[in-house]
Amino acid sequence: MKYRRRVFFTDKQKSEIWDRWQRGESMSSIGRGFDRASSSIYPLLARTGGIRPRDRIRSRLALTLTDREEISRGLRAQMSLRSIARTLKRSASTISREVRRNGGVQNYRATASDTAAWDRSHRPKPCKLAGNGYLCPLPGSTCLHV
Repeated sequence: MKYRRRVFFTDKQKSEIWDRWQRGESMSSIGRGFDRASSSIYPLLARTGGIRPRDRIRSRLALTLTDREEISRGLRAQMSLRSIARTLKRSASTISREVRRNGGVQNYRATASDTAAWDRSHRPKPCKLAGNGYLCPLPGSTCLHV
């Protein structure tokens, strides 16, 4: 038996699928346009009930790539975390958490940290009990995702 390979769509292809769906095309015709079966289009549309999801944007309070580059430069220049924080007009704890979360003082890289932060911001997140066996009261219990 031959297994089918999983189909992944790029962001550009997903946008095109949503544009065609909003114009009223059927899943079959959309699939034909991408040389795929309609069964590969359905999960993308069904995930949000056939309504195009909003484009993701970052909070204005989150660190930007420019901020992360300044942190990286400051670490390379062996500046203290407090002086880097003062330069960026941020709390020292914010800078400390950012550095610790993304490789530490020796391995911090701005672009990798920015990508990781964007990936971590996905919702919904698993609940605390699902990721921590010590906190979960019963070994066989399941946790609902919020």
